[in-house]
Amino acid sequence: MVVRSISASRLVPMLGAALETTPAYRGLADAVRLLVADGRLPAGTRLPSERDLTNALGVSRTTVTRAYAELRDRGYLASRQGSGSVAALPGDEPDRRQGTALQPASDQFDGDVIDLTCASMSAPAGTVAAYERAMLELPRYLAGTGYHPLGLTSLRAALADRFTERGLATTPDQIMVTSGALAGLAVTARALLSHGDRVLLESPTYPNAIDTLRRSGARPVALPLDRDGWDIGAADAALRQTAPRAAYLIPDFHNPTGALMPDTQRAALGHALAGTHTVGIVDETLVDLAHDPDLVMPRPLAAHHPRTVTLGGASKSFWGGLRVGWIRAPRELMPALVSARLTLDLGAPVLEQLALTDLLGHRAQIVDERRAAIVATRDALVDALRNRLPQWRFRMPEGGLCLWVELPDALSTPLCAAADHRGVVLAPGAQFAVEGGMERFLRLPFTGHASEVVDEAVERLALAWADAQSARPSRHGRSPLVA
Repeated sequence: MVVRSISASRLVPMLGAALETTPAYRGLADAVRLLVADGRLPAGTRLPSERDLTNALGVSRTTVTRAYAELRDRGYLASRQGSGSVAALPGDEPDRRQGTALQPASDQFDGDVIDLTCASMSAPAGTVAAYERAMLELPRYLAGTGYHPLGLTSLRAALADRFTERGLATTPDQIMVTSGALAGLAVTARALLSHGDRVLLESPTYPNAIDTLRRSGARPVALPLDRDGWDIGAADAALRQTAPRAAYLIPDFHNPTGALMPDTQRAALGHALAGTHTVGIVDETLVDLAHDPDLVMPRPLAAHHPRTVTLGGASKSFWGGLRVGWIRAPRELMPALVSARLTLDLGAPVLEQLALTDLLGHRAQIVDERRAAIVATRDALVDALRNRLPQWRFRMPEGGLCLWVELPDALSTPLCAAADHRGVVLAPGAQFAVEGGMERFLRLPFTGHASEVVDEAVERLALAWADAQSARPSRHGRSPLVA
């Protein structure tokens, strides 16, 4: 078993003003506890020795000793033979972190229930026309078998051109069309990973990716994100300490935080990945959804680390009902990907591929219309939260479809139960955590709801938050289902 560690010099800046609390040991213990509960200090991480932390903080040894003792008493610290003091979660068991795949649920609730789980939008204008034009093309393919394991040549060419335009030279033979981006991840995992291989994932991250990788036999390892995004030094340390076979990353409007990794960090991360011979698996599902039309997007991470498999899909930019995604990979990995794909399915639907090819020809107009709807709903949500729940904290995302909200207290799961009683369906932060925690966080999508619906949702959230804080019992409701 690989045990990760954090040095005293890295831990101290994360503690904030912990020692200003009286007594100091309690402030230190509370600060470490919150780091563990939020997932910023993953369970299983070896903490600095009492001596090293004492020296780094400039406090008495007694302060650190008592803080560690309190953390052990509360279940947030464990002593392991040969590993020293290791971060833990109370009552932590192996099954605790076997997350459940998230399921789209937008059509199963009655009209009074507001679904704030699904980070997807309805079909854009022009979808029917695209299908009509696709139907005119379809007869050309009916004389064949209909199996296209790599995808239609026309669609692969259009996708390759798009990558080239973005600064990553690509030819159609580097593209495989799949039945969605998640299917692309499943193909990639089957092709490149063996049972027990470690995979580094940002935490928080997309829950279905966690579950897909676990079910492939991989062992997820958390890379905690800072409030403002990525700590490349921490990523480099995690790569060196855990030696993962692959790293699943969402650098473009990260789900759920909305953060965008700048080019300089991509270059540094690419260097770190290359240094440990780690394959990059990059999810670009949200790459088209910048909120500022003038934002200059960084080059794809694969431009900095050639041994990267890039996943994309039509569900966020266009419509989830298309069920078309793609893989862009270096040529040397394509044979393994093709072999793996043939064990899962024999190709994406021809009609949907033709429709997507048509829609890609109108991408700029569709994305502009998408952006206007997204930003309008985002602004309505932000205004309502600031008015009714000003104590909730969040960073304004640069793109994507959701806010990642930090709650004043670790009540995400109780809040979701209380919100269900109030007619709002939510997904708790814990569902997005790779190794537990995230009970102080909540994902709130903004996907085209009318402003009056947003206002009503936040009004109900405010009532549910009061319920959760007062621990008022709520009846058992629906399980949160998201996409």
